[in-house]
Amino acid sequence: MFYWVMKHIVVGPILLAIFRPWVVGLQHIPKDGPVILASNHLSFIDSIFLPLVVDRPVVFLAKSEYFTGKGLKGWATRMFFQAAGQLPIDRSGGKASEASLNTGLRVLAEGSILGIYPEGTRSPDGRLYRGRTGVARMVLESGAPVVPVAMIGTEHVMPIGTRLPKVRRIGIIIGEPLDFSRFEGLEGDRFVLRSVTDELVHDLLRLSDQQYVDVYASSVKEQRASQAG
Repeated sequence: MFYWVMKHIVVGPILLAIFRPWVVGLQHIPKDGPVILASNHLSFIDSIFLPLVVDRPVVFLAKSEYFTGKGLKGWATRMFFQAAGQLPIDRSGGKASEASLNTGLRVLAEGSILGIYPEGTRSPDGRLYRGRTGVARMVLESGAPVVPVAMIGTEHVMPIGTRLPKVRRIGIIIGEPLDFSRFEGLEGDRFVLRSVTDELVHDLLRLSDQQYVDVYASSVKEQRASQAG
């Protein structure tokens, strides 16, 4: 109920009126049943605008730090992410990554829409980076249809490091569902996982028209952080 009120009455109408997002391909999202929306990730606001334009509720997995802050700011951040329908996950790796996978599978088992970012983190420079194979495991283990989504121009509205968005129009392109049923039962094969991930990212590249970089975005961020330090 809280999610519905925020989306349709309080926050959603204001954001849609200000940023006027254009959308192509909404008809490609199934009207019921589990669905994976696999999107490129250019800005913090991607997780806000994609759910606003989709009729059904969309659940994103957000890093747990957004839900554990202290004081008034921590409370406001936690309430915001809860209102956006996001669930906390631990991204530290190992058992935490397995728990995150299980959380996503639970969302899909409930017949909901799960939003995920194959790159694993925001692009540091607007380019499209190599996908993490966790998305492929989720696709194959759930058997849910996966719909590629390209966010357009969100990095200009709210670049990394900024606190307030700039008023500019953004776009969202939703592609046709991808069929990976030929790999059913092979979610334990790392070569299959890489093949599925690369095929998905290639489709995102086609939709978004970004420049592709065949390294992990997280590696680029770590390298830049070490150089800055």
